[in-house]
Amino acid sequence: MQYSCPAGRFAPSPSGDLHFGNLRTAVLAWLFARGSGRGFYVRVEDVDSERSSAESARRQLEDLAALGLEWDEPVMYQHERGVAYAEALARLDTYECFCSRRDIREAASAPHVQRGMYPGTCRGLSEEQRAFRRSQLAAQGRLPAIRLRAHATEWTVTDYYKGEFTGPVDDVILKRGGNANQAQAGDWAYNLAVVVDDGFQNVDQIVRGDDLLGSAPAQAYLAHELGLPQPQYVHVPLVVNAKGERLAKRDGAVTLREMMADNPGATVADVVGQIAASLGIGGACSVNELMEKFDPDILPPENYMWI
Repeated sequence: MQYSCPAGRFAPSPSGDLHFGNLRTAVLAWLFARGSGRGFYVRVEDVDSERSSAESARRQLEDLAALGLEWDEPVMYQHERGVAYAEALARLDTYECFCSRRDIREAASAPHVQRGMYPGTCRGLSEEQRAFRRSQLAAQGRLPAIRLRAHATEWTVTDYYKGEFTGPVDDVILKRGGNANQAQAGDWAYNLAVVVDDGFQNVDQIVRGDDLLGSAPAQAYLAHELGLPQPQYVHVPLVVNAKGERLAKRDGAVTLREMMADNPGATVADVVGQIAASLGIGGACSVNELMEKFDPDILPPENYMWI
């Protein structure tokens, strides 16, 4: 299938029901895409087989449809995309990484290493050193991870609300290591999968929470390395709890099903109305009404407090 129409997307990880913050971001992604004449796709980001479940994916799609969102078919499932990821990996400059999470955590705490960045521990290993470490892992029935050998230390992206944003680039993981007997479709890393899939589906507009702004430069750089166009980003304010922390399922009845069950007589229109209110719009009871009133330039810039 050839995806020729520019598009936006919503791409949840199927590790549980979507909460209010997820639903709000889905609605915003749909509003931005449809409001600009783009296609709109839903992608199930189930590349992490340990955390993903088909049942969660089914329930998430049901909840999105219940809100009134419609999308262009087909729904893409990342666990079916291993061949595409392997082809992309073969085109990149990469190296094996033998670090454990503890190794990375301890190395990343060094004074000269930027917080959250991979310190490059395995980047400069000789072939003899790699062969030795590879044999050590093989004796344990394990495989090394594969990292991108980045040739830039920073990259600039364009965001609808933030303008130009320059952030650091490091040697991100492209393929996870682990048990050699279980290294199947689920061992691909998110950073590679999301960039490859966005390029394949011609997604040129990415709407997501602004807590992910910092990861955009590395992903845009990876797109550049693969010869893919750089998308426009739209990082939107989050829904937060009373402590100012990003809303999570532990914060109570926050999913669509819970909100309906905990409020007798509540309807999906009520939830859509609450989403509309969080966007600074009153009197909208359906996503179609919301589309008629939505203006991206008057979206409240602050995080929305969940009460």
